[in-house]
Amino acid sequence: MKNYKILITGGAGYIGSMLSTKLIDLGNQVTVIDILEYDTRSLSHLYLNKNFTFYKKDVRDKKFLKKIINKFDCVIPLAGLVGAPLCEKRKKDAIEINLNAVKDLVSMLSKKQKIIFTNSNSGYGIGSKQKFCDENSSLNPISLYGRTKVDAEKIVMKFKNAISFRLATVFGYSYRMRTDLLLNNLVLLSMRDKKLDIFESNFRRNFIHVRDVCDGIIYAIYNFNKLKSNVYNLGMSKANITKFEMVKKIKKHIGKLKIKKIHNVKDPDKRDYFVSNKKIEKKGFKAKIDIDKGIKELIEVYKAHKDFINNY
Repeated sequence: MKNYKILITGGAGYIGSMLSTKLIDLGNQVTVIDILEYDTRSLSHLYLNKNFTFYKKDVRDKKFLKKIINKFDCVIPLAGLVGAPLCEKRKKDAIEINLNAVKDLVSMLSKKQKIIFTNSNSGYGIGSKQKFCDENSSLNPISLYGRTKVDAEKIVMKFKNAISFRLATVFGYSYRMRTDLLLNNLVLLSMRDKKLDIFESNFRRNFIHVRDVCDGIIYAIYNFNKLKSNVYNLGMSKANITKFEMVKKIKKHIGKLKIKKIHNVKDPDKRDYFVSNKKIEKKGFKAKIDIDKGIKELIEVYKAHKDFINNY
């Protein structure tokens, strides 16, 4: 198996910290750029590894990026402001980091270099009740977050040596844990409060475990020519469920849990769709970790690390 020199921006984040670790375990040389805004320890286990290099730098530092960019076989831009609420709060940063920094990065790449981009399938907005969204479905991003990701994907895909994954809603434990993600958050609140107030309970989502996201990206690196110049939904096909169906799964594992549907609260993200992952599955990759396994994992993690619940 060939080893690659890989640059990951935002590599200390929720996906990046797991991906960096997996890629190094496979013998690749990984360089991470991150400003460590949220967690300064998520990559601590890698600092002694000879195949790991870390730069505490802002992805908007074009001068620095130009100095190092030609060293890499593959670039994976994960740096970004994630989620509708944060992007609305920090609009200028969202546009600069999620969109402009990706545009600058692509402009620095040579034709031989590869880029693997992660979009969100929030770009589908509100899907049809009758059919699944696939890669040919129209993109109707409602939030600023969704718009920056969709626009960045268009720029990436004009560069021929590119792959873009439209990620389902991610869940599961990571070295840089996020308790704000939908499933992670609902499990935490269920354990803390023994009750859940659910709004927009009929809203539909597709889900994927963070480890499966990493495995999908790794699959793309090692099968690049088979996948390149294409966009793929990346989720678990069995994990197309409504918010209420997901809450019922949580109750099955936690036991005593009071569930109350709230009818006068709206979701600012407005995501409501089921997603087809057949295109990537036909290319040979399929997500493995289902929602029930993810819930079990989260319960054990929160039991072992009470600070996640106490500090929320």
